[in-house]
Amino acid sequence: MTRVILIATVAALLAGPATVTGEDGVFLFRYANAQNPNDPRSVSMDFFKDELERRTQGRIKVENYFGGILGTEREIADAVAIGALQGTRGGMFEDASIKFNIVLLPYLVGGWDEAICLTRSPWMMEVAAEGRRKGFHIPAIGISQGFRAHGSKKRAIRTVADFDGLKIRVPNAQEVFHRMENALGANPQGIAQSETYSGLRTGVVDGTTAPPSDLWDRRQYEVLEWVTIDTHATGPDPFMVNLAWYERLPADLRVIFDEVSRMALVRSDELYSASEEKIIGDLAEHVEIIRPTPEVRAEMREQTRPVYDFFVDRGDFTWADIDAAVAASKSCLISSSRDSSLETETRPSQPVTLSEGVRRPSRRVPGGNEDCSSYGSSPNLGGSFDSATSEVAPLRMTGSRFLSEAEANSP
Repeated sequence: MTRVILIATVAALLAGPATVTGEDGVFLFRYANAQNPNDPRSVSMDFFKDELERRTQGRIKVENYFGGILGTEREIADAVAIGALQGTRGGMFEDASIKFNIVLLPYLVGGWDEAICLTRSPWMMEVAAEGRRKGFHIPAIGISQGFRAHGSKKRAIRTVADFDGLKIRVPNAQEVFHRMENALGANPQGIAQSETYSGLRTGVVDGTTAPPSDLWDRRQYEVLEWVTIDTHATGPDPFMVNLAWYERLPADLRVIFDEVSRMALVRSDELYSASEEKIIGDLAEHVEIIRPTPEVRAEMREQTRPVYDFFVDRGDFTWADIDAAVAASKSCLISSSRDSSLETETRPSQPVTLSEGVRRPSRRVPGGNEDCSSYGSSPNLGGSFDSATSEVAPLRMTGSRFLSEAEANSP
């Protein structure tokens, strides 16, 4: 089914006033995503529905459509853009701003603490505001299903050399992952997540990059032999709302809508964070779980450094944008023993030498604290954000790795 036909079908299926139903002045909000009803993204949107309808005393009615029943993420996002649907969460965030792709860059953040700090930062909300020019209102941003892993069936991925020649499934719409797999020596294949199981079963691909939750929920472990927990990237999860629909809401309903949106995204992050290790444990009953050594993780980080250069050189965003994202991820750091070990493992101990022909001046990442309290307390990751006491050491970018000032100045 072509994109145009599917959008027309969605519009026909959801026939009726796009903004108000009946004569009682009730605003109808139709939402869809590709994840199954038990996925934390969907569960958090069930919470959104119940809370929004309660807080507005029924003045906004929410209809949720999960499991991709209205199409792929691409098709659902297009339906939101034209107003056939009013909201979605998924992988089409580049429609709102290409700067969302910064969050996808390999090893940009060291763990959940930094990722949450980044996605709830004022800097990230500035990126979200760019979506208004494209017809989207984005009231809140979360973490997209946690941190990605590599699943494989042809051979185990224990070192960078093991990527050589593997056909790895990557999301169609996210070029960052195409470039990353190329940098690792693999052969990326753009395939929709809904088609990945059959692609693995029939040998169209040898492996996939995905969060553990996707490997589990979509039963991809049945056609995999190994899962490598290399936590090579995470992603943003912006709540993309049709701007025209949102602007028709009375002012009091817009305030409530935004507040409940932030609550829902916090709940989503809570659920993904709390379930990640359990899901990995469940996967271990079906596949071999591989956790790369710190040395292998550092080599992967170095190997994928040209991915940063590619997008900066092309003009998608600047090194100043990347520096600002890194600074935002450090601006409300909270205590987490789980992340402290990951932070140590993913950062090489020596400066990276710039590749020949790549010019990149060292620059200081903007310092200072930012108030990340607009989303409330940290979700099960060590308490509330305290911008008044967070201390952030100045950082400097050197060849796609981030160094403390003292480290950068060392011989």
